[in-house]
Amino acid sequence: MKGTPFEKKALENINLEIDNGEFVALIGHTGSGKSTLVQHLNGLLKIEEGEISVAGMQTKGKDLKELRKKVGIVFQYPEHQLFEETVYKDIEFGLLKQGLEESERHRKICETAAILELDNALLEKSPYELSGGQKRRAAIAGILVLEPDILVLDEPAAGLDPAGTRELFDIVTALYKEKNITVILVSHSMELVADYASRIIVMNKGRIHSDGKPSEIFMQGRELEKIGLGVPEITELMSLLKKYRPDIRQDIFSVDQALQEILKQLGVKQ
Repeated sequence: MKGTPFEKKALENINLEIDNGEFVALIGHTGSGKSTLVQHLNGLLKIEEGEISVAGMQTKGKDLKELRKKVGIVFQYPEHQLFEETVYKDIEFGLLKQGLEESERHRKICETAAILELDNALLEKSPYELSGGQKRRAAIAGILVLEPDILVLDEPAAGLDPAGTRELFDIVTALYKEKNITVILVSHSMELVADYASRIIVMNKGRIHSDGKPSEIFMQGRELEKIGLGVPEITELMSLLKKYRPDIRQDIFSVDQALQEILKQLGVKQ
């Protein structure tokens, strides 16, 4: 709390620019400032120094309503925010606040549900009847239906099994490519970050530690370990294999890349 002995700067000396259409991952140990940073992007938290401009709007200005149309934030365990009688009504909630006609609301809901693979039968069910993965997608649909230009995902795979995680991220990736939106992913999973993000921002103690492509970041394995992070498990495996295959590539960060490299090492034509 400000003005007390417990006062602490959550973010310090942040200088950052994210371009339209980027898929950026924010990684860092617990308490590094990741979630605090993204909550500033639509004015949920207010800065005390400096300025933040999103889509040409200042986050400490008077246009927060317009700003929040541009930036959709999906928090960890978003299904805990589901509250309506049906999935359809839950997705519709934000559209009602916008005052859209019923026919337009229906069109947007059906289009968004289709993107997130929620069929018509699921839309008429109570959110509490859905599986964990379906609840997560229903909650995300409530954000996407508002058509934000920037989608922030704060640990979106928390609590999901590997199959549910892969399903969710395949959908997010398809949406990213189809709609050309900007995606900002906050995650502890190095595997997810390696598979999906095109740029990684590493945070440590409220500051930006490093910023670059996945290949650039994960080649700094020892530096990441010093701040409580690591590299994808497949990267560690490839490092072990180097003892037996000295010419094997080390810039491997996904299972697909590893498979291709191993087949190449074995002389298997693809």
